[in-house]
Formats: sequence, C-alpha cells, structure tokens
Amino acid sequence: MAETPLTYKTLTGHQKIAIFLLAVGEDAIQKIFSQMDDDEIREISIAMAGLGKVDKDVTEQVLEEFSQSLENPVTLMGSFEGTEKLLQKVLPEKRQKEILDEIRGPAGRTMWDKLENVNEEVVASYLKNEYPQTVAVILSRLKPAFVAKVMSFLPEAFATDVIMRLLRLENVQKEVLESIEQTLRTDFMSSLTQTEVQDGSDRVAEIFNNLDRGTENRLMTALFERNREVAEHIRSLMFTFEDLTRLDNQSIQMLLRHVERHQVALALKGSSEQVKNAILKNMSERARVMLNEDMEAMGAVRLRDVDKAQSDIVLKAKELAVQGDILIPGTQEVEEMIE
Repeated sequence: MAETPLTYKTLTGHQKIAIFLLAVGEDAIQKIFSQMDDDEIREISIAMAGLGKVDKDVTEQVLEEFSQSLENPVTLMGSFEGTEKLLQKVLPEKRQKEILDEIRGPAGRTMWDKLENVNEEVVASYLKNEYPQTVAVILSRLKPAFVAKVMSFLPEAFATDVIMRLLRLENVQKEVLESIEQTLRTDFMSSLTQTEVQDGSDRVAEIFNNLDRGTENRLMTALFERNREVAEHIRSLMFTFEDLTRLDNQSIQMLLRHVERHQVALALKGSSEQVKNAILKNMSERARVMLNEDMEAMGAVRLRDVDKAQSDIVLKAKELAVQGDILIPGTQEVEEMIE
C-alpha cells in the first residue's frame, strides 16, 4: 500500500519542527538541540525518523509558519537512517544511542505507553527480578487489562505480594517515579531493543503463524521468490497445525485434554490425512466415534472458521510447550505467547 503523502494541515507540532530542522541544516540543528532537554530531542527525532518524503510545498508552508524565507524550496526526506546520521554529528554518543534505541523500541508517547506495547510475558520476566514495591508502582501506571495479563505470568507468591502492595500504595513522589522511568528506559527498553533486532526471524515466523491460510501462502510464495534462503529459515521456525504430526503420542494426548472436541472436529475438516491419523490414534474408540459424528454433522464449514480452530489449537500447543507439559521437536523453547 502506498504511503499517504503528508499535508500541511495534518502535520503535528513535532513534525513541523522536524521539517524545519531538516531544512535549516546540521549546524543550526546542533545549536538548537543544545538548548533542548533529552525528552524534547527524543520526540523531535522520532517525528523526523518517521517523516518519509516531504513535498517542497509542505516544506515552504512550514518555513513560512516559522517566519523564514526559502529561495529554492526543496523536497525533504526524513528517515531513520538519515536521523541516525544527523544525531551522530550533533550529539554525544551516549545521547545518540539512548534516542535511537527509543525510536527503534515499542511505539508510544510516554514510557508507560511503550511498556504496554511490549509482550506481557516479556514484561513479567523483567519485573519478577525487581522489588515487589517497585513492581507495584510500575503496574499502578498501566491499564488494568494489560496488568492482568502480566500478572498471569508472574510467580503466584510474588504476584500476591505485588497485589498487597498495590492495595496499600499511596501517592508516589515525582522523583521516585522519574527514577523508575529512567531505569525502564535505560535498562529494560534498551536491552529489549537489542533482543528484538536479534530475534527478527522469530517475530516474522510468529506473524506467519497467525496469518490466514490464503495470506500465508501468498506471502510465503512471494518471500521464496525474493529470497529462498530467508523463506526456508522462516518456514523452519514456524509451527503450524500440520506440524502436530511431529509431536509424540503423549504430547498429543496432553494437547487433546486442553482443547474442546468441537474445536478439534472443526480443525480436522481442513487438515491432511496424516494429521487426522495422528489425532485419532491418540483417542479412545468412543472419543473417535463422537469426533467423527461431530465432523459429519457439521457439513460444509467456512475456511476462516477452520483456520481459527487450527490456530487456537496451535497456540494451545505452544502454551503447553512453554509450561513444559509437551515437547515440540526442534525447538528449545517458545519465545512468546500470543493473545
């Protein structure tokens, strides 16, 4: 899908500042940034990195707003790479890295917004090593729905301790809150950014796992045409419904105890004979008869319903693998849970 071109009317304040700075050049930027604090530089840098192509008429209107004249309006390009090079010239290395890590990291205006865009299990893995009082302060700043998911991944005793502290939590001093925010920014978010860059293939594999069948086939075919080696690597990281045949009998039996019979029947309507045989041979005679009756009674079913049932069963298999209840051959662990 083509990018929607920027128009003057839709520009945010930070975007206007970013356009202005790109137009006036590096020397002026260095002087201007020296008068700003880190948060201001960070916000402007994020806007600058996401600008894309800015038409010359938009540039001219922005410069007019800033009471500047420009003899030869130019087309500007704001990108992450360009912003990175610019910051390298006008800021010390430490400040460059902090701001660039912020741009690369999870989306969100504030630290709390960004935290809510991180996988809940990843957040829980970080928080369980902190003091319960600190965790209570952090969770008090986040949306209840997100906190509930994080809590489900915390050890029971630890989660209970945090809940008790949340109940007794009073107003938190501004200095304490700022210190926690800074720690999250420089410790957790920084390491998270580095991990995410390293685990790009895993994330893409998870995305493919959640695509409907038609979209998955179309994109995988295109990926094979573009780069066969990368496509084969992504495919090797994926775990699909057809891969249930890789599970041992004990694992399949465990999985069947955690999914509804109707869900299995619907999923098998669109599966291969190999998967059907792998499932059926791990069921009792009575259960097989009932499952076959369910499948016959369904008649024709919608493909998207089959895809949804298969996806739900795959996700349950991954969840059980994370808990250590079943083994998925070829994987050491499952990195993420998906809603």
